[in-house]
Amino acid sequence: MPPDPKNKYSGSRFLPPYGGRGSRPTLDRHQDSRWALLLRNIAPNALHDSRARYDAPKCDEDTRVEVIDEIMERIQDPDAPQRLLCMTGAAGSGKSALQQTIAERCTKSGILSAAFFLSSTDPTRNNISFIVPTIAYQIGLKHSLFRTSVAAAVTHDPYVFSRSLQSQMDALIVGPFERVRRSQQIGGNTFPYAILIDGLDECNGTPNNTSGIPLVNVEDRRRAEDQQEELLAAIKLCILDNDLPFRVFIASRPEWAIHTALQPGGLLREAAYHIQLSDKYDASADMRRYLQRRFEAIGLRIGNPQWFSEGDIETLVRAASGQFIYVATAYKYISERRASPEKMLKIVLTWTPREGQATRPFEALDRLYTNILLAAKNAYEAVQSHHGRDFLLLVQAHHMGVTGFHKFPLVIIDNPAADLLSALLCLEARAEETLISDLRSLVALETDGGGGSRLRLYHKSFSDFLRGPSRAKDLFVPRDRVYNHLASCFMQQIIECPLDFYSLSAEWEDLPLPKLHRRSLQEAVEDLPSFLSAVDAIDDDEVVAFTQNGGWQKINSLLPLLDFIDRLKARKPEAAAVISVFIEKWKNDFKQDHEDEPDDNQNSGFRFSRLRFR
Repeated sequence: MPPDPKNKYSGSRFLPPYGGRGSRPTLDRHQDSRWALLLRNIAPNALHDSRARYDAPKCDEDTRVEVIDEIMERIQDPDAPQRLLCMTGAAGSGKSALQQTIAERCTKSGILSAAFFLSSTDPTRNNISFIVPTIAYQIGLKHSLFRTSVAAAVTHDPYVFSRSLQSQMDALIVGPFERVRRSQQIGGNTFPYAILIDGLDECNGTPNNTSGIPLVNVEDRRRAEDQQEELLAAIKLCILDNDLPFRVFIASRPEWAIHTALQPGGLLREAAYHIQLSDKYDASADMRRYLQRRFEAIGLRIGNPQWFSEGDIETLVRAASGQFIYVATAYKYISERRASPEKMLKIVLTWTPREGQATRPFEALDRLYTNILLAAKNAYEAVQSHHGRDFLLLVQAHHMGVTGFHKFPLVIIDNPAADLLSALLCLEARAEETLISDLRSLVALETDGGGGSRLRLYHKSFSDFLRGPSRAKDLFVPRDRVYNHLASCFMQQIIECPLDFYSLSAEWEDLPLPKLHRRSLQEAVEDLPSFLSAVDAIDDDEVVAFTQNGGWQKINSLLPLLDFIDRLKARKPEAAAVISVFIEKWKNDFKQDHEDEPDDNQNSGFRFSRLRFR
């Protein structure tokens, strides 16, 4: 029979999906039983068109056009230097919607080989156990010889599903494809070649965790990261290094495994083309179109096309700060079937969280932030060198470093660099990098013009979450706790300062300390008085210990070297005038303080502290 020109599968060994034209491939009874064994080790829910993923989020036709075009061009370009495409993006930035859209486009173009959508709440697709068999199953549906080869591999080794991911991939994908290639029944360049994997970060390492709640056991979390790393390594070793024609597209939050693999020196640094969704693409215009289209549809349904304004949409887009999940959550709340959309929209636009409030339009968003923070907290505090540290307090401190320390009238450190703030918190060098290592889907560290590191929050709504006790709940850290902790750190830093206070340099910049340490000490000396004068819960014993250890004498020695009065005059002239009197006295007494051993240092320091803070 001649090939049917209207059927792309006619005359080839390609097979349509079940339910399409054509027939299932012919296998003998023994091979069919082994294919059935494969079917018992796949995750049907992970397919892009599975019933479990009914109405999966995807991009509207005229949204995310630029990034979709870039992805499709990379997937379809046979001369692209990298055959692995990795897309990372912040939580809620629309990665899964993009991956779903790419899967549908690849299907329509006839190039989709397989797709696997991970989900932390589904035991069949929240670990690596079923990934390779599910991919092999989908490829087998498209080519009969590949399917026969997979069945033969299972016949040869019925326990292949319990082997390492690399062994599974060699047996169920690499070997069968090489057999197809050697048969010359089809050229490698015409084989459906797009393999899509979504939500690598949702691989939590165990099928028993079905709640979506972050892993409390740190060993479980590390096991999950090991599995993610194992999958990335298997893809490189089996697919990329064997020069198979597949294009692999992985989407994930920038969590440890993929972040490390894409860093300089990482496993995939040279092998992958990396799209950083949160940095490169502004989704604001897409979110406007998304809301405009849906609000207009609501207007038709209720017979009132004027029920919303352009300003309402603009307010929601600004609040989203690039976070597609924000507008999607808002729309879902506003479009509640049995509620008035006008009333629900007003609630969203004016909502301020309060204790005991029943209305929670962003409850889903808060759950997302809670889960990410809890998982990061567990991982951080499990490290031996971090014992005794309060992860949430340190995160709130760095959050305030971005939003500003505004409480005290004399405070100098409005927006300190992240590395300086870590030093002020008496943490080791680069501690801020470790602190956010499991928060990369929410924040990023960036280098500023002066070479320091700055923390950037991807989403304003995350900042709102950290500020609101009714949203963050048990994860909330009051700002006063941060101020108290900083005051304690200031005192610790001054007491532990290694300088010889009886032979100080004449200029601050000449002090024999590393630059960051010198800057941190300067801030501690300048800011401690204002912190202690305003915080309510500072431990009196700490102040007494600071006094008894000569803390005030050290400040007395260091203040004449500082020029902060000039800076303060421009901001707080009245306070500067008062302090100038003391500065002049310290300058006049400076020589005498260094020539004579002071009498009753501890008592004089204590009298000074009482004078300053009474």
